[in-house]
Amino acid sequence: MAPKPKPERVDVCIIGAGASGATAAKVLTERGWRVVALERGPWRTRETFGGDELANVSRYNLWPDPLLNPRTVRTSATEEPRVELFCPVPQMVGGGTVHWQGWLPRFTENDFRPRTVIGDLPGATLADWPISYADLEPYYSRIEWAFGVSGQAGANRFEGPRSRDYPCPPLPLSRYAQKFHAGCAALGYNSFPTPQAALSRPLNGRRPTVISAFAQQHGDPTGTRSSALNVFVPDALATGRYDLRPDSYVRELTVDERGRVRGAVYEDADGDPVEQEADVFVLACGAIETARLLLLSRSGRFPNGLANGSDLVGRNVTFHEYSAAVGLFEDPIYAWAGGGYISASSFQFYEHDDSRGFAGGGHMACAGVGIPLPINWGLPDRPLWGAEAKRIDREYFNHSMAAAMVVHDMPQLDNRVELDEKVTDAWGLPVARITLRPHPNDLAMGRYLIDRNAEILEAAGAKKVYRVYIDRITGNCSHQHGTTRMGTDPETSVLNPWCQAHESDNLFVVDGGPFPTGTGANPTLSIMANAWRIAEHIANGRREVPT
Repeated sequence: MAPKPKPERVDVCIIGAGASGATAAKVLTERGWRVVALERGPWRTRETFGGDELANVSRYNLWPDPLLNPRTVRTSATEEPRVELFCPVPQMVGGGTVHWQGWLPRFTENDFRPRTVIGDLPGATLADWPISYADLEPYYSRIEWAFGVSGQAGANRFEGPRSRDYPCPPLPLSRYAQKFHAGCAALGYNSFPTPQAALSRPLNGRRPTVISAFAQQHGDPTGTRSSALNVFVPDALATGRYDLRPDSYVRELTVDERGRVRGAVYEDADGDPVEQEADVFVLACGAIETARLLLLSRSGRFPNGLANGSDLVGRNVTFHEYSAAVGLFEDPIYAWAGGGYISASSFQFYEHDDSRGFAGGGHMACAGVGIPLPINWGLPDRPLWGAEAKRIDREYFNHSMAAAMVVHDMPQLDNRVELDEKVTDAWGLPVARITLRPHPNDLAMGRYLIDRNAEILEAAGAKKVYRVYIDRITGNCSHQHGTTRMGTDPETSVLNPWCQAHESDNLFVVDGGPFPTGTGANPTLSIMANAWRIAEHIANGRREVPT
């Protein structure tokens, strides 16, 4: 069989078609650039999604297959790594937005200057961001309106200034949200409707979102949920300038004699090797896989990995940690019957306060107990099987809810992503090895926020409350940041403030890797806003728009 012809060189090659990659593709194609997107996973349509809890939650239907895409984890360089599906994000067109509930709060103004606000935190590598809230605010608004976000401006009294209200009012209150708001009000805490990736009214030619309990970890068979798959991918395709290639596994990036990226070498859907050349390369693989790809891309110019002369690629990784207080109520809640469980939040303990004895704070919100559907539901002291387990399911499933939190884990130099020397994936490439030890601040923050959530549930009338404290960072949020830190000094950062590699000027990163800190809020809105900012910057390098 004759070898496949080499593809035509294009303006931009984007690696990844999830939240950040699809955002960048939308902006660049609408500005006239020809874009090829190489996505490792499949391109699934809404007809393939459904409410199969066993498949979606228990059997990796949308998650990376741990046999094909393993990772390894350890707590120190002296420990033998264990194979684990750590911090998984769906590898498919649309990425993590395909399976999410869509928490989309903005970062606060102080999130961009943690070193200034907190000061020195021993053992942590806190750094102020090279950009500010004001730099990102216009792009927050663009994402909210182009993507479709429901919320209420001004309801979160800790939010920064806004140039525009949300495009859609909040979704109707679920029973979870009613309880959460009532508990916060009784304690004098500010609470607000959680900004969500859902439409409460028609917008941009789209109909309102169908709210279903089969949301978290489930695809959307209605196609009405706001996701990269449903919104930004179609926007980019509509331009006629977006060549989206699913099932394309990028193995390495090659460079020219000047150290600029020349091509992306990948295996296509037929398993054939292909090299795609472009003028500009944009990495949107997620912080773990972007770091891994850079480390795999070794050459005489970059013997330790592309753009890694500083030995900072993969370092300072942060993940967040999710846990909750769980409450049981006399009255039935039936919150699952009203659809999604995320519709009330509080930033009451988000900002740093020296008097608490730890740095930073986190986002708190109402939630279900685990996945709020019967198969995967359970209380902390419930047996895994047997008559007693069935009794607890019958008596308490409809009477339970949680108040959850996101821990802002502190960046540390030795918390990092590297290549594993012993474990390879199904394509024969070294997998990502994560070395991760929690900072004492992470555990103190988690305990404090869980206690505050327990108080909210008690104030809302819970007759029994469980506190589920964290003792480590497991990556259960699927949030990834920090592996390609942006900054102004090439000695202490991988990228400049435009998320352009210091050592290779046609290489950009638009996922969570550039974030110097994880902050205390869910990152996807900020990742998409920053991707829009970077894509616009790239597009401004060529002012004329082709006809």
